[in-house]
Amino acid sequence: MPELPEVEVTKRGIAPYVTGRLVERVDVRTLALRWPVPPDLARTLTRQAVRNVERRGKYLLFETDAGWFIVHLGMTGTLRVLRPEQAGAPAKHDHIDWIFDEFVLRYRDPRRFGAVLWHARADGDVYAHPLLANLGVEPFTDDFTGELIFRRTRGRTASIKQVLLAGEIVVGVGNIYASESLFRAGIRPTTAAGRVSLARCERLAEAVRATLAAAIERGGSTLRDFVGSNGESGYFQLDCFVYDRAGEPCRVCDAPIRQIVQGQRSTYYCAHCQR
Repeated sequence: MPELPEVEVTKRGIAPYVTGRLVERVDVRTLALRWPVPPDLARTLTRQAVRNVERRGKYLLFETDAGWFIVHLGMTGTLRVLRPEQAGAPAKHDHIDWIFDEFVLRYRDPRRFGAVLWHARADGDVYAHPLLANLGVEPFTDDFTGELIFRRTRGRTASIKQVLLAGEIVVGVGNIYASESLFRAGIRPTTAAGRVSLARCERLAEAVRATLAAAIERGGSTLRDFVGSNGESGYFQLDCFVYDRAGEPCRVCDAPIRQIVQGQRSTYYCAHCQR
């Protein structure tokens, strides 16, 4: 599933193409995504200029004068920038095209767990949208600190990894990045969140930022379907310390990496480095 690094990579690839450009038309071929695509989206966006592209958690926010169209990539979604000669006829899973003067922005989603929604400017601040209003803080802002993690986890008996994945404290730390961040911080993923000390929470905040920044630098992670807006795969998975390396030697201490299941998701860790 595309997580924060993959969505950020997508945003950075798309923004230079669409910012300041008019949407000539929108071809919506599938309305039935995770939530129904607004039936009047094509009419609403025709001849609208994209003023800005932002990311909030795993959501992409495309601002126009009339409002924002919001894109979530779901589990298998991608947004590609294609020249007309590259685009060709839409394939089975190519659900929506935004046609600009010199290129097409194409949304593809084989499993259709993603979403394309609309938030009108008349409805107020886009960050008050029900899907965005209760998200945790962004990891690269000053609001994300070890003290925040410490304060929000007191009394919590859920594992620290599950708390990271929930997105209530910080957004975008998906399964790969939770395992990797906890390794960098030296914290065992099964540790009850409420038992992690302030000093370790501070190390964890730094580890989350470092892990996500490294993943963005490497173009995200491609395990199955993800490609960036230019069609290229991400390569962070090649640098992982623990994720998907069960039985292989730890890159730090040579102990075998272990694999367990938490909340129906695989967790990887080093029993020697993470205590």
